[in-house]
Amino acid sequence: MHRIPVVERPDLKETALEHGYEYRAGDGIPYWDETAYYRFTLRQIEEDLEKPAEEIDEMCLQLLDRSLADETVYRRLRIPEECWDYVADSWRNREKDLYGRLDFSYDGVGQAKLLEYNADTPTTLYESAIFQWVWLEGAIAAGLIPRDCDQFTELHEDLVDSFRAMGTEGLLHLACLSDIEDDRETVNYLQECAQEAGLETHFLAMRDIGIDALGRFTDLENRIITTLFKLYPWEWIMEEEFGCHLVTSGVHFLEPPWKAVLSNKGLLPLLWEMFQGHPNLLPAYFEGDPGAGTLSDNYVRKPLLSRQGSNIEIVGDGMAWTRNDGPYGGEGHVVQAFHPLPEFDGKFPMVGCWMVAGRPAGLSIREGRTLITGADANFVPHVILD
Repeated sequence: MHRIPVVERPDLKETALEHGYEYRAGDGIPYWDETAYYRFTLRQIEEDLEKPAEEIDEMCLQLLDRSLADETVYRRLRIPEECWDYVADSWRNREKDLYGRLDFSYDGVGQAKLLEYNADTPTTLYESAIFQWVWLEGAIAAGLIPRDCDQFTELHEDLVDSFRAMGTEGLLHLACLSDIEDDRETVNYLQECAQEAGLETHFLAMRDIGIDALGRFTDLENRIITTLFKLYPWEWIMEEEFGCHLVTSGVHFLEPPWKAVLSNKGLLPLLWEMFQGHPNLLPAYFEGDPGAGTLSDNYVRKPLLSRQGSNIEIVGDGMAWTRNDGPYGGEGHVVQAFHPLPEFDGKFPMVGCWMVAGRPAGLSIREGRTLITGADANFVPHVILD
């Protein structure tokens, strides 16, 4: 794994506008950086990233099986008790999921270490599935990178195939907080994938979902919502007023309710408890558990439900080295052994392995200037070259 400097494509501005990105003279595309790329070997992709991702996905399924007989799983994750049966039934019925992203610390030499699983509402999907492949083709055509470069980018085809295999009948509704640009762009892209799979789709904002007299969800045209992709966290839905109508709504959700287990950072200590010593896991505990003391004075403290690095704190030698502010933490914390992101040219890349319907489907790299990957991190493309 190497970070290779490269010049931008000569037609970056035109390409950005073609794909709906903002372009700023002198700065390029916000949160996208193509002045460098990361180079991997095929072995690193297949053995160091895809294989662990498959193993961790299987471990997650075993945890979900355990949750059917052990309700302490839901309690420790602070899932509201009134939703336990709803979550359990969604897994018992094996409701299909669509996608997620496993985030690793990986330097190309040692074992990839799981930092968290964005299993419910991951974004940067279009950059991962489409735009970095467009970069690859453009960079090859411009002579900026070797012609035999490849890329781990099977996301688009796998997403279309997964939508096609779901057997969705009738209208597929898709919803998010429409004023958050990243969320809306992600949903727009997924809507295109669903349409390519032959599905009829309709977008609406989360605030525009209604409830009829029978407790069913409706859109602005009073059509009953039967299948809903929602880029909106399960923990928010469960805490809000319309959460009490989840069962009566009869809606098939993407992502399904069982993703509330996997998208919670409490997943990390639960996996460690079940698969202690696995080479791709880091020791992790719920804060206050007896085992947490074994991490000594070097660990990362994470809220159960933090997003984009908010409220994450790195502790070294018993003192806070760095901390990101944010609104999370009231729900509780986990502590995880400190395994720093690698550093390349003053940048700290986090490697994300995308999963589609349980299968590794692509790679993304978000690169920040600190050890905590936050909302200001840039997406940097990658290549495969032996």
